[in-house]
Amino acid sequence: MTFFLQAAPDSLTQTTQAVIENVTTTKELSLFEFVMKGGVFLIPIVILFIYTIYLTFERYFYIQKSAKKTSEGLMDSLKTQLNSGNLDLAVASVQRENTAESKVLHEGLLTIGRPISEIESNMEKVTNIEIANMEKKLNHLGTIAGIAPTLGFVGTISGVIKIFYNISITENISIANISGGLYEKMISSGAGLIVGIIAYAAYHLLNGKIDGFALQSQKIILKFINIIQRPNGHKEK
Repeated sequence: MTFFLQAAPDSLTQTTQAVIENVTTTKELSLFEFVMKGGVFLIPIVILFIYTIYLTFERYFYIQKSAKKTSEGLMDSLKTQLNSGNLDLAVASVQRENTAESKVLHEGLLTIGRPISEIESNMEKVTNIEIANMEKKLNHLGTIAGIAPTLGFVGTISGVIKIFYNISITENISIANISGGLYEKMISSGAGLIVGIIAYAAYHLLNGKIDGFALQSQKIILKFINIIQRPNGHKEK
């Protein structure tokens, strides 16, 4: 009798642990099944999500590197070098920067001696080229922002049609049957909205950085034109 009482707690503990492990496993499987119940439309949504993340980081690092501001004092250094007639030294100083702004300045330096309007036009053309390089594939994010929620919505509608079709055949109109199938099909809508929001936010944030570069480039062009237009020794007001 004593042996039985001592063994019973051990058996109870093992049984409890087995139940806990079983519940844990069931929860993990349920989560996986919950996602998989989104239907076939969830597959392209997942693919769009992966591409959105990749494109966001790839464009972010490219824009961050290209739109980096030139080092402080570069414009003052260029002014000194140009006033001294050291054009080659000015070109070398700009080439060391290796940024989109330095490419704009490099074009300006190479066209010194031509009319001011031509110099300014060439620098703006280089600016537009750099902006186009930064905007490359960004329209994909804008497209995904519209397509992903639509795919999710179509997946939900498709699921609802199947639910009511099954009801028409089985004539089973129970709330449990309808709500159970409906929440499963709405998974695709939720996933599509999430992907769409991420793509929409990334698109506008990256475009904001490009707009910042465009504004900074206009300032750089204006400063450069002022430097080559003003006689030696005259200071900018």
